[in-house]
Amino acid sequence: MKKTGLTLLFSLVWLSTAFAQFEDPQIRKVEYNERSQFQQRFADINWTGQGLYNPTTIDRIPTIELRSRLQAAFGNPTQTIADLINANNFRPGKAIQFEYWFIIDDEMPLMILDLDGPFENGLVYVGASRFIDMMPQVKRTLNRMLMGEEGNPAEFSDYFFSPERDQWYLVQYKDGEYTREMISRPRF
Repeated sequence: MKKTGLTLLFSLVWLSTAFAQFEDPQIRKVEYNERSQFQQRFADINWTGQGLYNPTTIDRIPTIELRSRLQAAFGNPTQTIADLINANNFRPGKAIQFEYWFIIDDEMPLMILDLDGPFENGLVYVGASRFIDMMPQVKRTLNRMLMGEEGNPAEFSDYFFSPERDQWYLVQYKDGEYTREMISRPRF
């Protein structure tokens, strides 16, 4: 009788885990003012981009459009180059246009950022290596969100520095138009 109860318990746990793999993960964006708590909580994480490469629709869309879809789905980025430029160790060649930080299912950290500002397609995804098995489902969920009604383009305005071009840009989606305007270094 004891063995049957243990077998039943094991089967229920396995079955609930199997069903959970097909549920959409809960995605919570980390706000600007929550960055230090996020960094402290996940200070010991081994970060990886593996597990997130399975190509989806959002990998073939220009990053400038994905930025407007992220704006619609999640609001302002967790941080932009404007938030980083005055830091002591800031180097424009290492800077990003935007970063969205997330906590998935209250336990998995994930960062999404641009690859080369508004000049490339897709995004860079970085998650905790111990959750590599969850990453494909997270990416599929993000793909559905950004390509669905939640991700209809929303207006935004960012700055970007391209070290290859040695040029600053004002990057926007405004009045239904995506623009990358060359500018002088902005004052932050």
